[in-house]
Parts: sequence; structure tokens; C-alpha cells
Amino acid sequence: MANFRALQSANRRKTFFLLFFMGVLVWFIAYIAIASFGGSGVGVIPLAVLISLVSVWSSYYASDRLVLRMTRARIIQESDNPKLFNLVNEVCIASGLPMPKVAIVNDPAPNAFATGRDPNHALIAFTTGLLESMDRDELQGVVAHEMAHVANRDTLVSAVAATTAGIVALISDILMRMLWFGGGRNRDHGGNQMPIFLAIIPLILAPIAATMLKAAVSRKRESLADATAVAFTRNPAGLRAALEVLARDNTVVQARSSAVAHMYIESPLDASAASKLFATHPPIQERIATLRKMEANPEITQ
Repeated sequence: MANFRALQSANRRKTFFLLFFMGVLVWFIAYIAIASFGGSGVGVIPLAVLISLVSVWSSYYASDRLVLRMTRARIIQESDNPKLFNLVNEVCIASGLPMPKVAIVNDPAPNAFATGRDPNHALIAFTTGLLESMDRDELQGVVAHEMAHVANRDTLVSAVAATTAGIVALISDILMRMLWFGGGRNRDHGGNQMPIFLAIIPLILAPIAATMLKAAVSRKRESLADATAVAFTRNPAGLRAALEVLARDNTVVQARSSAVAHMYIESPLDASAASKLFATHPPIQERIATLRKMEANPEITQ
């Protein structure tokens, strides 16, 4: 699987199946609602859907402005950094994408991210630490990785995953409260309803499963962005070297938050704080190893 085309196809398939399983999880929780409460539980489903849609998709449409505020990024003009704009424009020509907005985060930790609801409203940002620590080939690899997120519409995919996970969490939370405060009284008149203990277990586990699936989607999109970046530049060594720079650096961005951690090329959160199942990025050494295999593949430029 060292060919970037094969890696792109594999990660797209895996993303589709992960989102499909998240949909199955929503259906399962809806079934629990109906089986546990009958007609009174059905109303929970549209309520959860509505709340999740409003909260996540309003953020999706304003994603560039929200992320700018959260990360303290500042939009720059071409005259502020002509070399960086030249690199970005180079990747845009190779990818066929429109020129995104470019922003700088005043932070010594090397990192970068992309956001925006579609290629016409995209923004890519780089920390000052990243611009100072990387040479041209490494920076080109980072630019290509971030533009790959734009090309693959990863902000949209993340919004879909977040909405689905939010629906599962809200339905589970509301049903748990209904079970706790009124389940026993409601069951006095319903002999065909599901026993309480059978309903509680999936309601506890479902939000955890949804969070794990959402993290898995994020990991696959990072791997897809690495492969797509190679498709743009045909130079896996540049991105591989950039990831090695990030792997050697122990500093993390100052304005880090779990809300935007999945957007960065390297997660700014402490890796020890969460298990691999909940990580938003594949281990950086695995990504480096994959890119090394691509470098050794003679078909990489075909």
C-alpha cells in the first residue's frame, strides 16, 4: 500500500464505512428509545437531531472565523510573506484549487491547520515556529497536506461525524434522564417495554462508541491528506521530512483546544492524555514510515 493512489482509495473507503457505522449507531439508539419508552421516546430523536444540526452546522458555516478567533490566527497578504504565498500558489496550480486565505499564528511551536466550509472559502494557517524551522521542501509538504484537507472537504466530513456523534450523545443523555427520573412510573402501564437494565447498558456505551468512531474518521482523513499531498507534489520526502521536524519538537501550540485539535497537522494535545482509540491523528511515526515506503516506490511519480 505504498502507492498514494491505493492509500487514497483505502482511506476514502474506510471513512465511508466508519460514517456508515455511525449511522447504524444512531438507528440503534433510536430503536432503544422506541423499545424503552414507546411513543414518549420517539420525540427525543427529532429534538436531538435539531439541536445537533443547529449547533454543529452553524459552526461549520462560520468555521473560518471561529477557528481564527480560537487559534489567534491573523490573516496576511502576499506582501507580508511572498515566499509562503508562492508556495501556496504552486500547490494550488498542481491541485487545481482556488487560492485560500493565508494566516499566521504567532506561536513558537511548529504546526499548521486548514479550515473553511468549501474550497472557495478555505483558509490555511501556519505558526511562526513552523515557518522558522522548515526549509522549502518541508514547507511545501505541509502546504500540500493542508490543501489536501481543503480538496477532500474534510471540514464537511468532520461536521457530519460531529453531528452524528452529537445526536447519539444527546439521545442517550435524554433517555438516561428519562429512565432515572421517570422510567419506573412509565413502565407500570407498559408490559412490552424493554427492561431498564437492558436499556441502560447501550445508552452508556453508545456515546463512547460514537466518540471513538468520530476519532477514527479524523485519523483516516489525516492519512488521506498525507496521500493526497503526495499526489499534489509527487514528493513524499518533503512531507516526510516535515513530519520528522514535528516529531523532534516537543513544544505545543499555546491556544490549543480539543475543539480544533483535529485540524492541525500534528495534534496539539498531550498524547498521554487519551488512548489511541480516541486520538484524532495516527501516530506520527506511522505516518513517517508510510511516506518512506512511498519514497521507495518507483511508481510514485506516475
